[in-house]
Amino acid sequence: MAHVDTTHAPPAHEPSAHPPEHEEETTTGINHRKLLMWVFLGSDCLFFGSLIATYMVYRGQSVVGPYPKDIIDVPITTISTFVLLMSSFAMVMGVAAARNGNQKRLVQWLIATIILGAIFIGFQVYEFNLFRIEGLRYETNLFSSTFFTLTGFHGAHVTLGLFWLLCLTIIAMRNPAGRPSGLDVDIAGLYWHFVDIVWIVIFTLLYLIGGFDAGPEVEHAAVQGWQWITATIM
Repeated sequence: MAHVDTTHAPPAHEPSAHPPEHEEETTTGINHRKLLMWVFLGSDCLFFGSLIATYMVYRGQSVVGPYPKDIIDVPITTISTFVLLMSSFAMVMGVAAARNGNQKRLVQWLIATIILGAIFIGFQVYEFNLFRIEGLRYETNLFSSTFFTLTGFHGAHVTLGLFWLLCLTIIAMRNPAGRPSGLDVDIAGLYWHFVDIVWIVIFTLLYLIGGFDAGPEVEHAAVQGWQWITATIM
């Protein structure tokens, strides 16, 4: 009697609901979409660099107030800066979750990033409204024109980033099968980290350094006083 093999063949592996992403082969070794984002960020560096240079060139040349010393609130802006930096940390965790295929964690960290970014924008709206109440408008003086232009464009970049992250979150929540890939989240993360770094530069130059600038009369008197001190010592 023929022997019947009752052993079962090993079951075939079921196709994963989320197959691994195929790495695109390029001559540069960098995905074309990510490379395009790096090029965009490089051009945006030039854009923000020109705005920052304009502010620094006209710094202290306003002939009418209010001046930075009269209106800049460094402690409040320090808090909003910390909030934005924490959103960058949340974005890092979201990118890691996307690369690991952890859908739940990805949504959680994206929502955390959006909330923190929205809080930062809320601080900026509060600050702009406070400046308006104090009599500082866009056309008031050179300080207000350069300040509102620079910080306003940065706020617009943050708002665009929030909309982008919101779209990724909706896709991840409503369509798990077509969830954002690790590359999609990684590219959004590059943009978000860029706006965070730009804000660190803005915060340092406009608030920590330029936030204590007084009017031209005060600055002229300070220069004269310093010249008198150095002349006396010499």
